[in-house]
Formats: sequence, structure tokens, C-alpha cells
Amino acid sequence: MEKIAIHEIPGFSFGQVEDLEAGTGCTVILCPEGAVTGVDVRGGSPGTRDTDALDPTCNREHVHSVVLTGGSAFGLDAAGGVAKKLEEEGIGRDVMVTVVPNVCAAVLFDLKFGRMDIRPDGAMGYAACEKALEGGPFREGNHGAGTGCTVGKIRGPQFAMKGGIGACAYRQGDLMVGAIVACNAMGDVLEKGKIIAGSRNDDTGFADSEEWLIANGRRQKDIFSGKFVGENTVIGCVITNAALNKAQANKLAAVAQNGIARAVRPANATFDGDAIFAMCRGTVPADSDAVGSMAARAVEEAIVRSVKMAETLHDRVAICDLPF
Repeated sequence: MEKIAIHEIPGFSFGQVEDLEAGTGCTVILCPEGAVTGVDVRGGSPGTRDTDALDPTCNREHVHSVVLTGGSAFGLDAAGGVAKKLEEEGIGRDVMVTVVPNVCAAVLFDLKFGRMDIRPDGAMGYAACEKALEGGPFREGNHGAGTGCTVGKIRGPQFAMKGGIGACAYRQGDLMVGAIVACNAMGDVLEKGKIIAGSRNDDTGFADSEEWLIANGRRQKDIFSGKFVGENTVIGCVITNAALNKAQANKLAAVAQNGIARAVRPANATFDGDAIFAMCRGTVPADSDAVGSMAARAVEEAIVRSVKMAETLHDRVAICDLPF
């Protein structure tokens, strides 16, 4: 198995728009020909669009775009801008009078980062879709949905670090599997079992969010409101050229969630909105379990890259600027 660039997987392109001052943005994964798509949602505070149609018992055959976005529930508006641009380009289901693009989306909470009054909207989604149609390079770190991401918030925002968006892809023979993940976790990010980003213990090391949660039986309340807020989430999308059906695509999304469990602790918590999509477009015959194993690895590595490629922004320190 060899590592490849995410854009080497045929049939997919990517577009991102961000507002660094506002601390938010959105990411578009585009498949103009349509991809068989599944989804797996495990977080206790999800925010999604059009996921019910991905159930294998529903008649949705293909999805043309998945949108990963900041802005909490407000950010779902970005998907409308993507649908508008795709309709203009004639991409979608032909319903005689027009085409209807199938656009799914998942959001993360970044309203406390930068400015809360500016969120991804239709115009931002439209612009990100334009970039995807142009087929530009995919940028990691403080781009797209990763712009407002932070990690390690269990002790409160003053001890958190900068998260971001990352990508990873693998090839085994003709089979290609990749993942794009925006990491806005409550917990810590680990690489090979070692914490590399998360809740800091002042400036001397990491507090270990999972141990903190177990020892205290709770997460820290917000310092401003004194309330618990669902301000976390890891959202992502797996893409592959494997020939999978809709049931297999849903199973692929579920197995890909193992990558979150490997790289983030704790994961899938009550105040997380963790969700993974899986888009399958291709003719490569492949064992679904093999595809799932590659996807879990890609998700894990994409999460690691999301924090490694991030840069310090709005007083949230990135790995590159840690004092220890």
C-alpha cells in the first residue's frame, strides 16, 4: 500500500473558502458524475443535511457533493449555495424542468472562534463550489471547514489548541481510498498512542482529556455562560474508486469511524457531532472490509495531519508554536 495525494482519486475535486478574521469556512467535495454515498453519525450533537436519503432503503442513487462546514446549524446554508451553482452547471438529477443536485452536509461548532456573527452561507458555499469545479489543489490546516477548528476543550477554551482540516489517501493496486477530515474535537489528538495536540496543562504539557473526564466525571463548563455547549465535532468524507453499493457505502462510513476512535480521545461524546460520509465512484472490484481498513487508516492520518498543518490563530496555539 502506498500513500498518494487526495486529488489522484479520479472523479472527485475539492473547493474551500475561509474567512480568517471571522474564523470559519467551508469545504466542498464534488463528484459531478454522482457517487454512491453512505453516512455514519455517532456524535451526540450532530448537525447534518439530507442524510436520511442515504439509507439503503431510500431511492437516492447518487450524491453530487458533500459539504463540510463551520457555523454550527447556521452553516448548513452553505449547502444551498453549492446546490445553486451545480444547478447552473447542469449537474444533478434530471427532473425535466431542471436538474436537482444531491448535496449532503455536516457542520461543526466554531461560533466561539473569531466572530460569531459571520458564518458560512450560500455565497460562501457557491464560491467553494466554483473552486471545486476549477479543480485546484487541496490545502490543509486553517482552510475551509478547518478554519475555526480547535481541539482539547474539555478543560475550557483557555487550555485548547488549534485544530484544522487534513487529508490522506492510499493506493493498493488499482484501488484508491482517501479521507478529508475537519477536526474540532473536545478531546485530544493522538499519533501512535501519543498525544500531539489537545487540552494543555498550563504550559508544561498535556492534561490528557480522557483521564481528566474519568477523574472529574464531567467536562469543564463554559467560562462565559457557565453552561455545557455542544461546541465540538469531527466531520469528514471518505472517497474511493471502489465499486460498492449503497449498503456497502454506509458500512464503509461506519468502519471509517474507527479512524476517529484511533486518533481522538474521547470520541463520539455527548457534545460531539461526529459524522463521516463515504462517496464511492468507480469500477474497481474490492473486498469491502479491505476498503474499510484503508478508510480507517486514511481518517486517522487525516486527523493527525489536520492538527500538524494548522497554524496559530485567534489565540489558539498550534503544534508548531507549543512552548513544550
